[in-house]
Amino acid sequence: MNIYGMTQSALKRYFEEIGENPFKAGLVYDGIFKRGIGAFSEFGFADRITKQLERDFEFELPEVAELLDSGDAAKLLLRLKDGEYAETVLMRQKFGNVLCVSTQVGCNMGCAFCQSGRLKKRRDLSAGEIVGQVMAVKQKTGSAVGGVSVMGIGEPFDNFGAVKDFCGIVSADKGLAVGRRHITVSTCGIVPKIYEYAALPSSYNLAISLHAPNDDLRSRIMPINKAYPLTEVLAAAEHFSEKTGRRVTLEYVMLGGVNDRPEHAEQLAGLIGSRSFYVNLIPYNPTDNCFEKSTPFDIAVFYDILKRNGVVVTRRREFGADVKAACGQLRADYL
Repeated sequence: MNIYGMTQSALKRYFEEIGENPFKAGLVYDGIFKRGIGAFSEFGFADRITKQLERDFEFELPEVAELLDSGDAAKLLLRLKDGEYAETVLMRQKFGNVLCVSTQVGCNMGCAFCQSGRLKKRRDLSAGEIVGQVMAVKQKTGSAVGGVSVMGIGEPFDNFGAVKDFCGIVSADKGLAVGRRHITVSTCGIVPKIYEYAALPSSYNLAISLHAPNDDLRSRIMPINKAYPLTEVLAAAEHFSEKTGRRVTLEYVMLGGVNDRPEHAEQLAGLIGSRSFYVNLIPYNPTDNCFEKSTPFDIAVFYDILKRNGVVVTRRREFGADVKAACGQLRADYL
């Protein structure tokens, strides 16, 4: 097993099962995440414990196949143990560095504008492989990671167990100690998993990949909407907000001439109403598909209409166009 994928509670149970003090789980966590230890022989445990750990676990981190760095963003293509690839993007911001991690090799959601959706899902990433992205970035770039966005390749709620463990590992005090309010998981709208996510003992942030203000348009660009239409998705998001006290982010990629017209902004404002959501307008990162980014003027008009209707809205700063930061873009070009 990959030691980086063990939650602290699972590691405590492991030590209990081999007849050792579960307190050692905290020592292991502190060693690998705070001090960068990469071998069990460095912990100073009795020889029998060291040999047992070496039999049961390995220190497995992905290999950096390619790194592109523009200063404000760095994108890493990571080669996994079985030869598959994962992508992760570090966004350097004034309030701290945020890392966007992937959860699957490929994606089955089929969103029309998304580069990663062109590669059908080959497999899920393990919790250790998702944590490995954070560790690889820290080691390769020397950058601290103050926030995590689970928004890379793959649908996180299609790999719910591994994502749940990942969130627990990176937020653990003896782990990577990223604050839970700085961890955001994004979903295109798998409704049952939104309710399951809301019921977790520890709460993290939720973002919904919305990208359209009506079912007709959303179903055309996001097939998942045929299974879980907007009314169901937003009802689940509202439940999450009420249960956790956290405001939900609605992500909205601005696609030129597709979803960025004034009437779309009016529809979106009506859809949100008085619910505790806020909208994040995202400039599109062009790839080689048929979509184009909205003009700055169209984004400004859209933004102003939402504001006039009382919607809390932000415009995301553009990151990484020169490092192929669209999900799946670097992997596609590399292969």
